[in-house]
Amino acid sequence: MLEIRFIKQLFSSFLDLLPILAVVLIFQVLIIGQPIPDVTRLIIGTLFVILGLTLFIQGLEQSLFPLGEAMAYAFAKKGSLFWLLTFAFCLGFGTTVAEPALIAIAKEAANIASKGNIIEQTEGARDSYALGLRITVALSVGFAIVIGVLRIIRGWPLYYLIIGGYCGVLILTPFAPAEIIGIAYDSGGVTTSTITVPLVTALGVGLATAIKGRNPMIDGFGLIAFASLTPMIFVMAYGILL
Repeated sequence: MLEIRFIKQLFSSFLDLLPILAVVLIFQVLIIGQPIPDVTRLIIGTLFVILGLTLFIQGLEQSLFPLGEAMAYAFAKKGSLFWLLTFAFCLGFGTTVAEPALIAIAKEAANIASKGNIIEQTEGARDSYALGLRITVALSVGFAIVIGVLRIIRGWPLYYLIIGGYCGVLILTPFAPAEIIGIAYDSGGVTTSTITVPLVTALGVGLATAIKGRNPMIDGFGLIAFASLTPMIFVMAYGILL
């Protein structure tokens, strides 16, 4: 049974990847008019991507989603708001600070800042800048998940918080250094990636399922929106303070 599910997931991953392959091949052959370099390497790489995507999805379904939902349910039944909010903050902070996409963009931002003489052209200055950016974004996501959990518990309308948050982004943007605005806006996207999204989504759905009177479809989702929004505010504030 498990083998059949795995084969089906392999085929599903191939179908998901097929449009990307089609676009690349069509533009490479028909538009650019050049042969595909190293076809063997391309095929092997594609097979690795399909296998990796399949294993990743299987891992989410069998580990991260059940774990997140179970912990959210346990905290809700325990009835301790303090520990639930502490867990939510630590989950948001921990998953974000380890996010590969955030690590990559923080490192790139530090290199560009060094070349532009915004920071010193030393390895220590670049490492410090990148770490500060990562910590700032991670703190913002931890804060966002806390607000999202409170929204689920209290039943606050999602759109009030989202509209208020983006109003804050618009207010801060004219005061933030021009060099940090693009990074701030991009940081909202890179936080919602492979590690953060599964666990945070599982937390929201599990919590909404455990709390009486909450609908998992209506109340369980929306945490990712906060995780995308607050980094923009925090990173611009980080740029203003620096």
